Amino acid sequence: MARIIVCRHGNTFDKGDTVTRVGGRTDLPLSISGKAQATALAAHFAGTPFTAAYCSALQRTRETAQAILDACNGSPDLEELPFLREVDYGPDENQPEEEVVARLGEAAIRAWDEDGKVPDGWKVDVAGIRDGWRRLITRASNMPEDAIILVVTSNGVARFLPGVVKDKPADLDRKLKTGAWGEVIVDGGQSRIVSWNQRPA
Repeated sequence: MARIIVCRHGNTFDKGDTVTRVGGRTDLPLSISGKAQATALAAHFAGTPFTAAYCSALQRTRETAQAILDACNGSPDLEELPFLREVDYGPDENQPEEEVVARLGEAAIRAWDEDGKVPDGWKVDVAGIRDGWRRLITRASNMPEDAIILVVTSNGVARFLPGVVKDKPADLDRKLKTGAWGEVIVDGGQSRIVSWNQRPA
């Protein structure tokens, strides 16, 4: 029974900052609060014997993943997986959230958050992201039964994982919060989400 620990990177904005919709074309580092979130994740998973670790090429995911791995002895090398890169928000990339809502409307944002329906103008390879998650689950199923895989990604990518697992909570909120994590159990050909949107106490 292999485990996949899926984390969303920490914050890229702090209180008082102008929050924008940061996608795959905007490579921001972790903010002060984001670094604190990464440190909290590192403390929570300290000592975990990860078998493999993956992130995107974006520095916010790499910083978060490396903080976690630095708290574990004998950690694997951190590898980049292209499908984990955040989606492209098109004309809304790096725009203030109120302007994004004004352009698209609240219904379109709600459909994205709740159902993964891609708003007009955004560039999201839904099939490619889902296929990436399926390949990762297959990879986990071929690892030793005690394997633990760390994955650090962004919200736009993480939201498509629940759609490819075999079993998940009925009331699961597909939006993964910053600095939060979920766990997928892979047992043979079966996969299930056993926790989601957990933050270190």
